[in-house]
Amino acid sequence: MKIRIESSRIIKPFYENTPPTTSSNIPLSVFDKVTYEAQIAIIYAYHPPTPPNTAIELGLRKALAVYREWGGRLGEDEYGNRVIFLNDEGVRFVEASTSSTLDQVMPFKPSPSLLNLHPHLKDVKELVQVQLTRFTCGSLVVGFTAHHSVADGHSTSNFLVAWGQVCRGLRVSPLPLHDRTIFTPRNPPLIQYQHKGVEFMSKSKKEHSLNEVHQISEDVVVHKVHFTIEFLAELKARASSLNRNNKPYSTFESLLAHLWRAITKARGLSGFESTQIRISVNGRTRLNPKVPNEYFGNLVLWAFPTTKVKDLLREPLPYATKLIHDAISKVNNDYFRSLIDFANTNAKEEHLVPTADMTKHILSPNIEVDSWLRFPFYDLDFGTGCPYIFMPSYFPTEGMMFLLPSFIGDGSIDVFVPLFEDKLSTFKKICYSLDLLEG
Repeated sequence: MKIRIESSRIIKPFYENTPPTTSSNIPLSVFDKVTYEAQIAIIYAYHPPTPPNTAIELGLRKALAVYREWGGRLGEDEYGNRVIFLNDEGVRFVEASTSSTLDQVMPFKPSPSLLNLHPHLKDVKELVQVQLTRFTCGSLVVGFTAHHSVADGHSTSNFLVAWGQVCRGLRVSPLPLHDRTIFTPRNPPLIQYQHKGVEFMSKSKKEHSLNEVHQISEDVVVHKVHFTIEFLAELKARASSLNRNNKPYSTFESLLAHLWRAITKARGLSGFESTQIRISVNGRTRLNPKVPNEYFGNLVLWAFPTTKVKDLLREPLPYATKLIHDAISKVNNDYFRSLIDFANTNAKEEHLVPTADMTKHILSPNIEVDSWLRFPFYDLDFGTGCPYIFMPSYFPTEGMMFLLPSFIGDGSIDVFVPLFEDKLSTFKKICYSLDLLEG
């Protein structure tokens, strides 16, 4: 699939009324600072007919007038605090074409060719980049990249929905909540949990990690797995079989437990090794008082269920599911408040830095999961209908999984699983079988 770039330029917010000042800034919150400092890329595909590029561009410029952070730049204020400058310097907008039809390159498989469908992610000062690629059949692929320090997946999906609303001539609803100063530390601080070595680490340890060679391995392949609603229902029933009168575990917890076991078995790890999962936990509903869903920024911490390989594989599915459920439950209001206090006291005094690191390309014996199951990504409608495919770009980080709702729309789930190629055949044998793992 050869992509021809027709144009690449910076576009700026379009204001219906008097433009605001471009000299203000928004300080990053503690949750912005502890997350990944990297661009994340996603891909949408639309059947024809689709609106012209000019209409999509104007909609984007109008949406940027509401979500000004995306059109700004990251930097430091005069006190050395990391901020988003609301300077309206704009986002990158790329128009591209290909001589293929979309059917010729479908289905999109997780491969390096996906990287041609969005602007590159390295050394980019723009906080959002968009690439519109037109196919000869009239189909459109939208590649979207966004800087994670500005917003988490929940906020980014709200922005994308707003972009579609503006393109359809609607008002943005709901409007984003921009105030990032709402996470104030308590006086006196109350640090109830261990945060050093979890969300924060010493600068010297991080520098040592960064100095290690983190090359992308040629041996890692990204495998897409489709789980039907029937399989997920059976999985959930088995995972919750020891719960008696308690509420059953969620589909997410049950599926994640199954994948943790399947990947660990496929890796062939020593039974005495420890293995853990890094699971994103949205704080909007966990903080008390609750933070509105329209809060724009990052509001995510992580749960880290951990166990020995031998216990994970020897014990039945409910064991792993309970580990996951309990670890997520512990990331509650007290935990979020404790992190806010720690970040504003000990972390500053000890000059600690975040543990979140996108430079690692091999996570074994551990796993990380990015769940997009609850985000309204499929609602990006420019005026001619929703996308029929939505997926992450190519991220060949061994052990870094993405979960998203299948485009079939029946409740089934697609999972992108990056593994070493020589482990893939074992994984394929067991990922659809509960009995092989229980045996």
